[in-house]
Amino acid sequence: WDLQGVPVDRGMPDDVLAAANLDGHCAVVALTHDPKLDDLALMEALKSPAFYVGAIGSRVNQAKRRARLSEHFDLTDAELDRLHGPVGLNIGARTPPEIALSILAEMTAVRYRAGGPDAARAEAGCAL
Repeated sequence: WDLQGVPVDRGMPDDVLAAANLDGHCAVVALTHDPKLDDLALMEALKSPAFYVGAIGSRVNQAKRRARLSEHFDLTDAELDRLHGPVGLNIGARTPPEIALSILAEMTAVRYRAGGPDAARAEAGCAL
């Protein structure tokens, strides 16, 4: 899958995020449904200053994920409380475009409620 101007990094998720130098302008969403990949990415993201960290999945899967992250990755309750999941606002989304919209809506709400970067500074931000 190739998109012009979009780099693809096939490294391990935790290594990719560690190298990304996440800051308060960044958002990270885990979408694979594979704990071996998502948990590694979330471990790094939750320890970073990224303003939004989320993961797709049901409430049951989110509870299991939180338990795994706490047990195996020594994340604190405060770090785990930053995890948004199921990711996105509950707008009844069913299709991929609707789910993407719900995720972006939640990111926007979190960004402004948390006193995140203003609109002009956000243009220089990142999303992984």
